[in-house]
Amino acid sequence: MGSVSERTATEKRPKVAIVLTGGGARGAYQVGVLRGMGKLFPNTRFRIVTGVSAGAINAAWLASSPDRLGPSTGALVRHWEGLEVDRIFGADVGSLGANFFRWMVHLASGASRLGPRVRGFLDTAPLRDLLMELIGTPGDADGRLHGVERNLEADLLEAFALTTVNYGTGQTVSWVESREPVGWTLPNRVSREVGLTVDHVLASSALPLLFPAVQLWSAGESGWYGDGGIRLAAPLSPALHLGADRVIAVSTRYDRSAAESGSSAISGYPPPAQIVGNLMNAIFLDVLDQDARRLERLNGLLRKLQPEARNGLRCVDLVLVRPSEDLGALSAQLEPTLPAAFRFFTRSFGTRETKSPDFLSLLMFQPDYISQLMDIGERDALAREDELRRLLDGSDAEVEASALESAASG
Repeated sequence: MGSVSERTATEKRPKVAIVLTGGGARGAYQVGVLRGMGKLFPNTRFRIVTGVSAGAINAAWLASSPDRLGPSTGALVRHWEGLEVDRIFGADVGSLGANFFRWMVHLASGASRLGPRVRGFLDTAPLRDLLMELIGTPGDADGRLHGVERNLEADLLEAFALTTVNYGTGQTVSWVESREPVGWTLPNRVSREVGLTVDHVLASSALPLLFPAVQLWSAGESGWYGDGGIRLAAPLSPALHLGADRVIAVSTRYDRSAAESGSSAISGYPPPAQIVGNLMNAIFLDVLDQDARRLERLNGLLRKLQPEARNGLRCVDLVLVRPSEDLGALSAQLEPTLPAAFRFFTRSFGTRETKSPDFLSLLMFQPDYISQLMDIGERDALAREDELRRLLDGSDAEVEASALESAASG
């Protein structure tokens, strides 16, 4: 046991959260941001870690690692540098062809019970194997994240949450593992306290239709779960429910200028890739900006009130880091490097008919694309050094003692 002064300091230390959202292969950008912060603040630890979709994979790594930010992100970068499409899903002719054939027979049979059973368009068995290598425990078939458990016991971590959607109920479910009991129940957002596993990570990152849903159990009941970004209207809310005082959120959405927004990425009728890209952005990427604006507005209102008049709310400082370059446009430049069979699959959706195929960027787990995304992420983190330092040091942060339910419960 530490001294009274040590325990008091621990109790009073601000709870800094890292929030990592979706974006498929764009998760490499998050890794670049983490690499940049690891160079600037190598001894940092995030007390609260939350992730959803592709961000769930990076969040699980951070929550499982016993190391501080510098060495932890260094190891994560090395794993991402070795990624290729076939380590995430079956991208060979046999795998893609077999899946395509099963879907055609399934549709032609009118979804008859006699037809083949289909789930996702892509086989993500390679991704599960990869996650077992990264964050699982050798010999543990259940895929328990023992690193998270050890970090909680050692007080290196306060809480870790992954978010999914229950396809059966439509509810957004955040799976939480924490030092202290914590939970929330809202009409469309609930939490479940569990011992987190690789399957929770796989479910959170299961892109709808493309990746198959994952069966998860809670309180003796099972359900089929997919990408938590689908109905997550408030991406910051899990971190806030878990008690974060300060939040660093990493978006993978490029904020287009007024001129860029007024310029069409296509000529003629929109191909499926353009339509799906817009849908994916609306579902997975745009909501973080909206949530951040709500938090900042609430902070502005609270700062005008005396602490006793804040009705149990407190200001939560936020730094939102986003790409300084269009990651979709970059994927179009590097599309010729994709494996031939997978390139044929993506081109059939019209990825060559748009200047910024955001749909392609979600699936482009190619070394050249990943490397460039990490470089952009690192540069963006280094460019925000002053803001990040103020938040981590707390020099300009207003941190109250009362609890914040959620700045964005809407």
